[in-house]
Amino acid sequence: MTRPSALRTLADRLGILAEYIDQEKEIRATSDTTRVAVLAAMGIDASTDARAKEALTALRRDDRSRIVPPARVVEQSDPLAGTIAVRPPRVAAAAGTGRWRLELRTEDGAVDTSEGVWVGGAALRLAFASPPRPGYHDARVTLSAGGHEWTEDQRLIVVPSRCVMPDELLDDGRAFGVIANLYTLRSDRNWGVGDLGDLATLASWAASTGADFVGVNPLHALVNRGLDVSPYSPVSRLFRNPIYLDVAAIPELAHAPAVAARLASAEMREELAELRTAPQVRYEQVMAVKGLALDALHRVFAERVRGRGDARARAYDAYVAAHEPALTRFAAWMAIDEDQGRRSRGEGRFAAHDWRQWPSELQRPDTPAVRAFVEAHAERVDYHRWVQFELDRQLAAAAETARAAGMRIGLYQDLAIGSSPVGADTWAYDDLFAHAATVGAPPDPLAPTGQNWGFPPIDPRALARDGYRYFVQLVRGALRHAGALRIDHVLGLFRLFWIPRGLTGAEGAYVRYPSRDLLGILALESVRHRALIVGEDLGTVPKDVPRALERWGVLSSRVLMFERDAAGGFKPARRYPRLALATANTHDMASLAGFCQGRDLELRAQVGLASPSVSAAEAQESRDAEVSALVRRLAQAKLLPRAKVPVNPAELRGAVHAFLVGTPAALVGLALDDLTGEVEPVNIPGVEPDRYPCWTRKMRASLEQIPASADVHAALRGVSRPRTASN
Repeated sequence: MTRPSALRTLADRLGILAEYIDQEKEIRATSDTTRVAVLAAMGIDASTDARAKEALTALRRDDRSRIVPPARVVEQSDPLAGTIAVRPPRVAAAAGTGRWRLELRTEDGAVDTSEGVWVGGAALRLAFASPPRPGYHDARVTLSAGGHEWTEDQRLIVVPSRCVMPDELLDDGRAFGVIANLYTLRSDRNWGVGDLGDLATLASWAASTGADFVGVNPLHALVNRGLDVSPYSPVSRLFRNPIYLDVAAIPELAHAPAVAARLASAEMREELAELRTAPQVRYEQVMAVKGLALDALHRVFAERVRGRGDARARAYDAYVAAHEPALTRFAAWMAIDEDQGRRSRGEGRFAAHDWRQWPSELQRPDTPAVRAFVEAHAERVDYHRWVQFELDRQLAAAAETARAAGMRIGLYQDLAIGSSPVGADTWAYDDLFAHAATVGAPPDPLAPTGQNWGFPPIDPRALARDGYRYFVQLVRGALRHAGALRIDHVLGLFRLFWIPRGLTGAEGAYVRYPSRDLLGILALESVRHRALIVGEDLGTVPKDVPRALERWGVLSSRVLMFERDAAGGFKPARRYPRLALATANTHDMASLAGFCQGRDLELRAQVGLASPSVSAAEAQESRDAEVSALVRRLAQAKLLPRAKVPVNPAELRGAVHAFLVGTPAALVGLALDDLTGEVEPVNIPGVEPDRYPCWTRKMRASLEQIPASADVHAALRGVSRPRTASN
C-alpha cells in the first residue's frame, strides 16, 4: 500500500470524508480538487503538495503545543469524568518531573483546586479535587518544570448519558399533538399573520381534543421583506421574528392612549382587515404596520418603565443580562441593517440586508465604528432588545396557556439547520463560519447537480475552539418555554455536505462533525429543560446515525409517505419504532388532501420539476396506485370499512391519523393543514419565489372556525380524547 498524499492526510485529519454512498447506492469519491477547495474554505492553503505538507506540519505543531484540548465533553458516568488528560510540552517532558496545579471553576462560580508532583511520561492524567457535576465548567491546568511554567484553559462540559425519554414526561409514554405553521394562521384578531396570541389560542383548542403538544415552524429572526421569508433561512437562530408579536398584548399599550386610539381608528381597522383577508402573508406590509406601533410602544417603555425598578423593568434587565453579549450584537446588526437600508434607498441603490456590502469598518461586531454606532443609536439598539424581551414574554405566556390547558409537553419548537450568509449570526460570529462554502445535498435523481441550500457551514474546528458556546446558545434558546424540540436535518450533527464556492453539488464533499460532543450537549439541555428531542433524520442516513440517536435518546422522524416496503406498499403500524415522532408528511411535502388529489404533481409540472421522461397521465396513474395502496393499508387496519376512497375526504384523513396514533411511536404529530384539508403546500423545495410563493400561503379556515368544523372533527376521528378535569 502506498502512503496517502499530504493533501489526503490533511483532508482526513480535518474531517473531509473520502467518499460517500448516494441515494442510488453508488459510491462517490471525493476528488483532490474538491479537497483543496474545502480546505480553502476552512482557511487552509493546500493548493500544492508543498503547501499541503506545510499545513499538515503546522496542524501537528499546533496540536503538540497545547497541553489540553480547548474543549471536552464527557459523560458523568464515564470513570474518567473526574480527571483531565494533560500532555506536557517537550521541554517539561524532558525534565522528567515537575509540579502541577488544577483549578476547576464550576458554572455556579465555585472553585476547586488540586495540586501535586508529576514524574516522567509524555502524558498525564490529573484528578480534580471532586468529580464535577453535569454542567459547563472551566478547567485551568498549570505545569511547571525546569524553571518554566505553562498554563492552559479547557471548557469542560459534563453531560448525562441520554436525553429526557418519553416515559419520564408521559405516564403511558405516548402522546399526540398538532403541528402548525404559525405564519399561516388566520384569526379575527391578528394583523395578517399568525402571532403568539394565536399560538395560545391554538394550544387551548388542541389541548381540548386531548393533544399534549402544539408544534410550530422555526420562530427565528427574519427581516420580513423581499424574498427572505423562509423560516429555515433566518438572519439569526439565536433570536426570534418580531412579526409574531401580538401588539395588543404588549403591556405598554395600557399606558399609550394615542397608540390605542390609532389602533381603534377606522383607517387602521380597514388596513388590518385587508391584511387579514389577503390569501398570502404580506410580510413587508405587516411588519411596516406593526413596526409603527412597536416604535411608539418602545418609547413608552423607555419613558415609563425602563430603569424604574418595577416588576417589568426588573424582568427586562434580567432578560438582557442573561442574553448578553449576543443580544446587543444582534440588536446592533438590526439597527445597522436598518440604517444601511435607508442610506441605500436614499442613494437610489438596491437596499439589500447584506453585511458584506456594508462599509468595511462595520463588517465586524467588535470594531470602533460599530461601538460608536451603538452609542450613537442607543435607543434603536435598545428597541431591538426590547422586542426580543417581549417576544420571549409572549412565548412564555403561550407555553403557560398550553400547560394550564393540560398539555403534558406543551410547545414543540423547531431549530433550523443553518443561518443566512448575510445575516446577524454570520456577522456576530464571523470566525465560526466557512464563508467560502455553502451547505447542501449531493446529487440525486431529482437534482442531478445536487442541492445548494445557500447558508455557510460552521467550521468544526472553530466550534470546538469556541468551547461549543454558540451551539449551546442555539439549543438553549430553542428550548426556552418548550417541552420538545425538533432538530432540522439532525444528520448535520454528524456530517454536512459542503459545496465550495464556484463548484456544483456534484463536486461537493461531506465534512465530519463532533457528533458525540454535540449529542451530549443536547442531552444536557434536554434534561435541564425536561424536554424531548426529535431528530429530523430523513433522506440518506449513514448506518451509524440511527444507533447513535437511539443511544442518546433522540427520537427519530417517521413519515407515513416514506414508510414503504420494497413493493411500494405502506408498512403496517407495528413496523414503526417506539422512539419516534410519526407524521403523515412534513413542511416540504404535499398535504394529505394535496397528495390524494395529485395537486403536488400539477404544481411540480408547473414549476418545471416534473420528470421529462414521465407523462402527466403516467404520473397521475402512479399516484392513483399510491392512494389505493394507502387505502388498502387503512382497510387492513380496520380503519376504513373497505379498501375504497371514502366519499368524504376528511374520513380518509381521519383514518390516516388513527393509523398513526395506532403505531408504537411515542409521539404522533397531526398537521393542522391535514386536519382542515388544506390542498396547497407551504413550500416546494428548490423552487424560486417567482415560480411559487413559498412560505406565504395562509390557511383557508380561521382559528374561530376550526373548532366547529365537521371536517376537522372527522379528521380527528379515533384520535381526539376530550380532556376533562380528571385527565
